Amino acid sequence: ELQNTLDPLAHQPTAEIKTLLVKKYRSSDYAAKARARIREISGIEGLVIEKKHSGEAKWLTQLSTLTNRSFVNMSRDLGYYWLRIAIYVALSICVGSIFFDVGTNYNSILARGACGGFISGFMTFMSIGGFPSFIEELKVFYRERRNGHYGVAVYILSNFLSSFPFLTVMSLSTAAITYYMVKFHPGISHFMYVSLDLISSIATVESCMMMIASLVPNFMMGVIIGAGYIGLLMMTAGYFRLLPDLPKIFWRYPVSYINYGAWALQGAYKNDMVGLEFDGFIPGGPKLKGDVVLTSMLGIHLDHSKWWDLAAVIMILIAYRLLFFIILKFKERVSPLFRTLYTWRTLQHMKKRPSFRKSSAFPSKRHQVLHSLSSQEGLNSPIH
Repeated sequence: ELQNTLDPLAHQPTAEIKTLLVKKYRSSDYAAKARARIREISGIEGLVIEKKHSGEAKWLTQLSTLTNRSFVNMSRDLGYYWLRIAIYVALSICVGSIFFDVGTNYNSILARGACGGFISGFMTFMSIGGFPSFIEELKVFYRERRNGHYGVAVYILSNFLSSFPFLTVMSLSTAAITYYMVKFHPGISHFMYVSLDLISSIATVESCMMMIASLVPNFMMGVIIGAGYIGLLMMTAGYFRLLPDLPKIFWRYPVSYINYGAWALQGAYKNDMVGLEFDGFIPGGPKLKGDVVLTSMLGIHLDHSKWWDLAAVIMILIAYRLLFFIILKFKERVSPLFRTLYTWRTLQHMKKRPSFRKSSAFPSKRHQVLHSLSSQEGLNSPIH
């Protein structure tokens, strides 16, 4: 009783106590200091600029984080790139030893063409070996994308940036071994073109494989479809069948024009043979210029430079990445609709099952329908 007498707020309602505390705080020194600090912070002009560019910084942070994480995963996974690099080096040594110092005699023309066709065809075809890693990476992307952690464009760009160092090592090692063992056209610019052509081709195949991985439901179907598609591109690249000899309908137009292998092989042939002279078919006869060999024997037109061929490969690479972006965005928009349709069809099928019916389809003598007692008035009882 003594404590209740000394406490003036003991018998007041809670609402009145809160109102009194608010009034006391508004007239206190703490409130005055808080208002002054708020005015001081609001007067800083730099905050407006930071707020304006906060979205851009966030996007760059996402890109940096995803690139670093993807690079670490690729480095730790031996089957992603390290094993492929080792196989590329081993195959390059084999190719270099088979076509060692091919020379410039008449028979070396077809040998150079075969070597270039193998490098631009089969070497890029081996990029399909990274398909399992693509599938696992897409699973992580789908889960994190549903949670809203980052966008599709950031993921695609970070994937390319993180894989680019490995592609560079793979291409430079292959180009260095084959270029100097086979003794292609000498010159640093020719060597750089071989490296850039190989980097672009491998990156294009990987982009194609990622696009296929986003469309197929499992790993096996992806490998089958990817191998078939790359094999189709190899057949129309211009080595197994010369480009002028391809059927005009479909195979020549438009398949060979959207085929990265056709442009890459044309650029490789031009890079190697333009400027060289080969021995004629008859010993001691006139020399054959590389330009003549390209146009007459290999069916390569010289109406544009080899750098345009490289630019075409890069454009196809960008087109594959854009298609990959469109596919992911389309699946993101359409997936809820398909899930709703699938749920509706499942419910319709479940309603047709006997266990989900409200009334039995076949009347049973053992299990009679129960009636309330009030509805049974006047019925004869078996007891009476």
